[in-house]
Amino acid sequence: MSLNAESTAFRSALEVIRAVEPRVADAIGAELADQRESLKLIASENYASPATLLAMGNWFSDKYAEGTVGRRFYAGCQNVDTVEALAAEHARELFGAAHAYVQPHSGIDANLVAFWAILADRVESPALKKAQVRQVNDLTEADWFALRRELGNQRMLGMSLDAGGHLTHGFRPNISGKMFDQRSYGTDPATGLIDYDRVAEAAREFKPLILVAGYSAYPRKVNFRIMREIADSVGATFMVDMAHFAGLVAGKVFTGDFDPVPHAHIVTTTTHKSLRGPRGGMVLCGPELADQVDRGCPMVLGGPLPHVMAAKAVALAEARRPDFADYAERIVDNAQALAEGLLRRGTKLVTGGTDNHLVLLDVSGYGLTGRQAEQALLDSGIVTNRNAVPQDPNGAWYTSGIRIGTPALTTRGLGVAEMDATAELIHTVLSQTQSGSNPDGTPSKAKYVLDPALADKISKQANELLTGFPLYPAVDLG
Repeated sequence: MSLNAESTAFRSALEVIRAVEPRVADAIGAELADQRESLKLIASENYASPATLLAMGNWFSDKYAEGTVGRRFYAGCQNVDTVEALAAEHARELFGAAHAYVQPHSGIDANLVAFWAILADRVESPALKKAQVRQVNDLTEADWFALRRELGNQRMLGMSLDAGGHLTHGFRPNISGKMFDQRSYGTDPATGLIDYDRVAEAAREFKPLILVAGYSAYPRKVNFRIMREIADSVGATFMVDMAHFAGLVAGKVFTGDFDPVPHAHIVTTTTHKSLRGPRGGMVLCGPELADQVDRGCPMVLGGPLPHVMAAKAVALAEARRPDFADYAERIVDNAQALAEGLLRRGTKLVTGGTDNHLVLLDVSGYGLTGRQAEQALLDSGIVTNRNAVPQDPNGAWYTSGIRIGTPALTTRGLGVAEMDATAELIHTVLSQTQSGSNPDGTPSKAKYVLDPALADKISKQANELLTGFPLYPAVDLG
């Protein structure tokens, strides 16, 4: 029997790799097997198409291409120009943006490009104006010192980590926390929802240079029209990091006040997660910031990755197809069904439900920390990640929460019925797991007790649930 194109491509690739380092080939095959057999509920992960994956493994990987389309610092980049221009074109059309920059290697890189572009655009020092230094690449150390002194309020206001914000929005472990004097806005303690009046109050008091919206663990929509009004009221640049929900914007599930592109001065995103592309980043903006954004390399980026830009072009082309809108709607339908199934079983959810692709469980009601719950679920074939909840008593390492999401399982074809079954599996594991103790008898935030037989039973049930929804059904590695 002849093999289809996908199977032939991946089998051939593994044969070539195996001839050089068989352990790498084995690990690649094992990863596919593991992903096929487990319930992937990590909200930031998905499954890229075979076409997207194959677009990354080619001769574009060998090219240096510093610069932008038509303005490279290396010769021989005409084919790189083609794929970068295609990726940018698809991004502009997909999101309705005036300008798209597709070179960032990750979401963090995309945010860095945005931060530096905003800072460069905000140069107001008379000394710098006199010298006509308008591009960030031309600034000397003395220029930067003068810029910071002139700005005075090199400040960022973003969502707090425990409320669902992201590390790259001004927090100390990330470089953004060293670039900016940061302050956070949280959520209402009673509801877990953003209180826009409090955000406005914080903005008036702090007077940030940048107001950031976006999240990694907030299960509701954000009203970007209101956030833009708050930014305008204090003269701040409004930036949105839509890395988590870009697929819902692309699929027109989030429209109007909930679509960030018409409201933000600048938007960053990853290209994987709900967008279902390769791991990478992207920046969208208007013409006023386009020149600064296009200087991302060498401003903060190394050389572009042409093979990944090729994969971005493929994935963005896929996202422009009508079936992607249906996919995006099913992501939200599944997340809401999963949330409802958990609520019926007595699980406490942050905000009491979801409007998007993710659900945030407060597992303290099970007597567990997030770390204990994460590992117990993994033992049972359910892949999640621990996450802080608002005012989390266990901090960001052990946490009190578990974050789950539906983009990956929706890609596999699972629907609302399977989400209820998934809720049952999650509840069974968590309700049967007990907090463990340290050797000295004190309570542990990491150790837990779960009957291995139950974990094995749930793993088999999870695998049975996936049987009717094969992952990469066209790929047979033999």
